[in-house]
Amino acid sequence: MAITAAQVKELRQSTGVGMMECKKALVENDGDMDKAIRWLREKGMARAAKKAGRTAAEGVVEIAVSDSKKEAAIVELNCETDFAGKNEDFRAFAEGVTKAALDNKINDIEALKALEWNGSTVEKQLTELIGKVGENMSLRRVNYASTEEGVISGYSHMGGKIGTLVVLSGDSSDKAIEVGNDLAMHVAASAPKYLNRDSVSGDELEQEKEIARKRLKEQGKPDDIIEKALMGQVNKFYGEVCFVDQPFVKEPKLTVNKYVKQAGVNANISSFVRFQLGEGIEVKQENFAEEVAAQLKK
Repeated sequence: MAITAAQVKELRQSTGVGMMECKKALVENDGDMDKAIRWLREKGMARAAKKAGRTAAEGVVEIAVSDSKKEAAIVELNCETDFAGKNEDFRAFAEGVTKAALDNKINDIEALKALEWNGSTVEKQLTELIGKVGENMSLRRVNYASTEEGVISGYSHMGGKIGTLVVLSGDSSDKAIEVGNDLAMHVAASAPKYLNRDSVSGDELEQEKEIARKRLKEQGKPDDIIEKALMGQVNKFYGEVCFVDQPFVKEPKLTVNKYVKQAGVNANISSFVRFQLGEGIEVKQENFAEEVAAQLKK
C-alpha cells in the first residue's frame, strides 16, 4: 500500500526514529502504526534513537586531574535540559567517563566512545542512559593533557558550565600548583583565544591591522601617524586574545606572564584548554512536515 508523508511524520514524532526507517517500518507492516512502532522497537531503534533528533546544548563540563598533577582530562557531555544535567546518573556518568579518559590517556572523542568501560563501551552505556533519563545526550569533546616536568591545574566554574586546564612546565612545587590554580580560574573568566603571540595566525593579525587602519583613517589621521599607531592597536589586540598577554584577572595591572614571574615560580605556561558548555551549538527549529516531504521524494 502507498505510505503517505503524514503517516511517516506521525511515526517519527511518536518514536523519533529517522524518516526513512519510519517509512520502511510502515511499508513492512502495511501502514499499521502500532505494528510499525513495535517493529521499530524490536529492531532497537525506538528507545534511545527517538531522542536523537533533539538538540543537546545543556549538560556539564567535567574535569579530572591526577593526584600527581602530571595528567588531566576534560570532557563535555551534553543533554537537552538543565534539569537532566543535574540528574545524579548523568553526573555520575560524566565523572566516570572523564576519569576513564584520564586513565586511558584519551584525546579523541570517537576513541572515548569506543572505549571498553564497566563491561561495555562508553557509547553503549550512554545509549542506556539516554533511555533511562529520557533526553538526547551527546559526548561532544575530550582533551587529555600531560607533563613530565611541571604541573597541571583544573578549574570548574558554575557547577560545570565552564571547565579549564592549564599546563605549567618546569616547576612542580606547591607554589606552582597554587599559581596554576589561579591561572585556570583566569582562563575561565577571561576566555583567551590563543596561548601567545606566535599562536595568532598571520591572516587574523592582518585582518585586525586592516580594521584598525580603516578606523584611524576615518578619524582623519595621516598615513605616517596611522602606521605608528598600528603598533599600539596590535598590542591591544594581543592583550585581548593571548593568554600570556592578558591582564591577570586577580591583579589587572600585571599581565599573566608578569604575574607568573612575580609569583616566584620557575615555570612557563605550556598550554591551556577551555570548554564552555554548549558553545557553538546552534539550537534550531525544524519543520517536520517539509523535512518528511523532502525525504520521501528521494
